[in-house]
Amino acid sequence: MKTSRTKKARKTLGFYVNNYKFYQPFQVLIDGTFAFAALQNKFNIQEQLVKYFQSEVKLLTTACTISETEKLATLSPAVNGATQIVKQYAVHRCGHEKKPISGSKCLRSMIGKDNSARYIVATQDRELQDKLRIIPGVPIIYLHGKAPTLDSPSEASRKHAEDMQKGLGMTAWEKDNVKILRKHAGLEEKESKMKKKKKKGPNPLSCLKKKKKPETISNKNNIKSGKIRKRKLKIASHIKEALLTELKNERRT
Repeated sequence: MKTSRTKKARKTLGFYVNNYKFYQPFQVLIDGTFAFAALQNKFNIQEQLVKYFQSEVKLLTTACTISETEKLATLSPAVNGATQIVKQYAVHRCGHEKKPISGSKCLRSMIGKDNSARYIVATQDRELQDKLRIIPGVPIIYLHGKAPTLDSPSEASRKHAEDMQKGLGMTAWEKDNVKILRKHAGLEEKESKMKKKKKKGPNPLSCLKKKKKPETISNKNNIKSGKIRKRKLKIASHIKEALLTELKNERRT
């Protein structure tokens, strides 16, 4: 099996895992047309799908699918082998046990409106494939000769995924899926740490009123305003003494 095919399959599966909460083992719902194509191409479904998905798979079918292949086997012996193949798989209850319907209608009813059971549908029925592509979140696999091919996500699946990413119309389990992804990415831990850190208040020193600087009036400003500041002259002590003695002598004379 080519590596490029397995890589593409893993990428497509990743889309459904991230956007529609698919998980291992992936449930593959098989109809009679797929079983018949596998028989013709000598394709071992269990073995080859595990290699193709590189993941655990759980193969399933319905009572209606088995009933339909049994009827076709009576008309064409070639279909008998396909009947034996589908009988090997676990039978999921479809609600049509009393009145079986066609395999395609049964699988369509199993998918419902949103494929809440997260089935991967394995079918060669083109009409059924087209109907399933309208429903968001339904992976389809078919055989192209001997090569399994996981269909690329439909336009409906991609558009719905984009709406979910934008937060439009998210269901409860979709919100849970977002929480799980955020937890794995470590975003929730970062946010919780940020919340625990208390916001620091303003610096108390910055709240104090600024002290006004004493106004200094320069000599120039004094001259301009007409006020002249008198300076006190300091006289040395010996000069003072000399002046006093002169004054005394003058008084005597």
